[in-house]
Amino acid sequence: MRDSNLISYLSIYRDRRLFTIFGLGMLSGFPWVLIGSAMTAWLYESGLSRTAIGFFGSVFTVYAFNFLWAPILDTIKLPWLNRLGRRRSWIVLLQSFLFLLVIAISFVDPNSSIMLTSTIALGIALISATQDTAIDAYRIEILRSSEQDKIPAGAAMATSGWWAGYSLPGAAALIMSDLPLFDWGKIYLVMAGFIAICIGFVLFIKEPVLDTEDTDLPLEASPQVKVWLYKIVVAPIAEFLKRNGVKVAVAILLFIFLFKIGEAFLGRMSIIFYKEAGFTNTQIGVYSKLVGWWAIILFSIIASFINIRFGIVKGLFVSGVAMASTNLMFTAIAWVGPKEWLFASTVVLDQFTAAFATVASVSFISHLTSRLYTASQYALMASISNFGRTTLAAFSGLMVDALGGNWGLFFIITAIMVIPSLILLFLIRDQITERTTCS
Repeated sequence: MRDSNLISYLSIYRDRRLFTIFGLGMLSGFPWVLIGSAMTAWLYESGLSRTAIGFFGSVFTVYAFNFLWAPILDTIKLPWLNRLGRRRSWIVLLQSFLFLLVIAISFVDPNSSIMLTSTIALGIALISATQDTAIDAYRIEILRSSEQDKIPAGAAMATSGWWAGYSLPGAAALIMSDLPLFDWGKIYLVMAGFIAICIGFVLFIKEPVLDTEDTDLPLEASPQVKVWLYKIVVAPIAEFLKRNGVKVAVAILLFIFLFKIGEAFLGRMSIIFYKEAGFTNTQIGVYSKLVGWWAIILFSIIASFINIRFGIVKGLFVSGVAMASTNLMFTAIAWVGPKEWLFASTVVLDQFTAAFATVASVSFISHLTSRLYTASQYALMASISNFGRTTLAAFSGLMVDALGGNWGLFFIITAIMVIPSLILLFLIRDQITERTTCS
């Protein structure tokens, strides 16, 4: 495939399964509106400080630990819903819980009930993080083991779908917030309706069928608790360490942890920065969501082709450097003020590098995941990435306040944060290339 041109590569996208992956990506990205961008704007308008909003984002920490219960999705069949299939049944159940929680949070006032708001937001994060393990497993399993060239395409569609689920409802929420007819409670009720549509989509798609060689994993829990725990917790980790070697496995996990920390610090504070820079919610919605969404879709497809053509390791290097470079453009906005043309340019380039980095990292993790333990191993690696992106990023508001609100310096620091991961990637590049090269 690496000798093929872009036109032949694009023919891969005629596969309908990739559009299913896109749709599930939307389900995965949407909760980040509920407790991310929309919630940040709501909290800021309610008078919370940057530090408080940053720490509120610590609810995302559960994404860093979903690997602990992800094996349950590999082993437990849900009563009544199981006729939908192992993956779809879990997604429908979790979407139903998400619907109820969004209805609940729409009746809460963060200004007077911040603890209740935080508790419901934590519940949304918990459901979303669990749902992600089922969606990631679905994405990996729906593509056969022999279809290695489609893994980057699947990653591109998952990335595009995630950003569509994050950007389109996010833009709608921000634009509605500037209209007198809507308060944030009503906006969340509207977003609950989107979840109902998502449930219908999951009922419509087909359950993936595993390859014959991938069906060794016992799908039923053992009556002996110790044996069951070994199969769902110890075995996936042991297999990963044995297959890669302990040193390389630890180095891989450390790289995953470090790679997107700078982007996470920037992302957690971006809405607050846009508002303090002087942009309206409508401008933020149009430029950072709608314009950025189209950029993500286009650049995700291009990024997936580049990763096939030149290899995942080179893709990770280039995307890491580009990601750090575009962070510096936010410094320019901080210095020159709310120039719309600069805002639009920054968003487009930032979305390009975000798409590039996400497709490369998702492809990387997908290649390293054994199909014997799809949900378990992918969730473990994604959780390690999320630990840096969610837990440490909770200190982003504190950092801005400690810098005296010096946004320019803050963005320079976020750019520097990517350097340790690139150094580590350089040191283990040969081992990674060997493990991610298509056979």
